Amino acid sequence: MGILSAIYKTALSGRSLLYRKGIKKTKKLPAKVISIGNLTLGGTGKTPAVIAIAQEAKKRGFKPCVLTRGYKGKTKKPCLSSKDKKYFLSTQLAGDEPVLMAYRLKDIPVVKGQNRFLAGVYAMGELGVDAINMFILDDGFQHWGLYRDIDILLIDASNPFGNERLFPEGILREPLDAMKRADIIVITKADMVSKESISAITQKIKQFNTKTPIYTASHKPTVLLNTSGETRELEMLSNKKIYAFAGIANPSYFKKVLTSKGADIVQFKTYRDHYNYSQRDINKIKKDAGDLEIITTEKDFVKLSELDMPENIFALRVDFSIDDTFYNHILGGISV
Repeated sequence: MGILSAIYKTALSGRSLLYRKGIKKTKKLPAKVISIGNLTLGGTGKTPAVIAIAQEAKKRGFKPCVLTRGYKGKTKKPCLSSKDKKYFLSTQLAGDEPVLMAYRLKDIPVVKGQNRFLAGVYAMGELGVDAINMFILDDGFQHWGLYRDIDILLIDASNPFGNERLFPEGILREPLDAMKRADIIVITKADMVSKESISAITQKIKQFNTKTPIYTASHKPTVLLNTSGETRELEMLSNKKIYAFAGIANPSYFKKVLTSKGADIVQFKTYRDHYNYSQRDINKIKKDAGDLEIITTEKDFVKLSELDMPENIFALRVDFSIDDTFYNHILGGISV
């Protein structure tokens, strides 16, 4: 282990010790908390998973509220992000993921706040205690400050642990033995790898956690969205020459999905994760694409919607897909 990763590990251990010794307090909200997180630096599909779990909870009669950090959002205090004009925030203020979730979860509140306990308190104060009986904690596996009833850990089948080294030498946010804290583990994007790969990942998990149920999930492309919010069928991509771009943690997965749907990618442009696009970027993309259809991710699309976009740009919507036994496991034992 290099010196930078050793320093990072020491900081992790020190923070964990503060909570274990009670020097730092883990606070509890007056509602059930389901956390969705990962061990790696992005790319596991947390946002589609949070959206799907929130939708399923709502369908089963719960009153969920999503709590999210809002990475790179400039607003520091807790705030609601929704399509309601009263609470609408731009991606500059709230971050791209809260705005995307607000677009998708029109009847479910999404609250941005670095301190998720204070964000939950704010939500109940703003919306009323009776309006919420479940919190869904986005990217919560390392958020020690808030007590959760269920910790769901997502592992990306296409790149589960990288080189198995801690940041910055690798993509791990914590050592692999942190998997023992998980109540449920989900191997995501399982449809993009072989059964042998899934078996190998499962065996790796069991080296650290033999008791936790392990599920597999896929992230399935469903439709294409245009600038007017209208949908197009995925068949539009079949044998179609396209220009594609993405500013996400795992752009190679996005490229692979497009190819699997028959798209002929003439040019593929990548930006860093959570990239803040400018009008100059969009003008350059439009010029480079020419007459080609332009395809990007839905997370990128919500940021672009605040700019002047060309009419030939579409977002690929990807949904979290998992067996109902997973939802029965996490929601079946909770009373409405």
